[in-house]
Amino acid sequence: MGGITAIISAFGLSAASGLNAYIPLLLVGLTARFTDWITLAAPFDLLANEWVLGALAILLGIEFFADKIPVVDHANDAIQTFIRPAAGAILFASEAHVITSIPPVVALILGLFVAFGVHATKATARPLVTVATGGVGNPVVSAAEDVASVGMTIMALLAPILLLLSFIALLLAGFMIWTRKRKKAVAVSTTNSASSQPLDWPQ
Repeated sequence: MGGITAIISAFGLSAASGLNAYIPLLLVGLTARFTDWITLAAPFDLLANEWVLGALAILLGIEFFADKIPVVDHANDAIQTFIRPAAGAILFASEAHVITSIPPVVALILGLFVAFGVHATKATARPLVTVATGGVGNPVVSAAEDVASVGMTIMALLAPILLLLSFIALLLAGFMIWTRKRKKAVAVSTTNSASSQPLDWPQ
């Protein structure tokens, strides 16, 4: 993997770690250990170590349940504020090492910011879900985030271009929805404004 695909993969893995730090770390480690799809350079090859993989599996199990319990999930997000960006930095650098023109420090910083941005969005939205659903929607949203993290990781490893196209399609869909809602809001505002005008009765 090299060139543009490596960069896309790096961004995808960092974004996935913003949702769940341990899913992309574990999948990358397992892929590097049992397949020849990716090759991790030192020190990132430690992700393929059996002890590291075991620790990641345990941590993933803990977060899987903690993130689905109201109140506990907020505490978990607070703790993950430090872990998810760090995971994103590691994953970005592990993929971008094949691009010799990118300094390792820059790669780490990019991964950190991407993962932190996704994490911040997730952590901000979760309390709103808790309030809106009384906590009932938390496990559903958490499960959806886990699925998204798995999907993004797999695409980042096996089909980076497909990940890029999916992201573009998501942006276009979001823009279309926003445009439609904006037009509807303008139409409603215009209608209300017209109805509030005083009637000009004939003299």
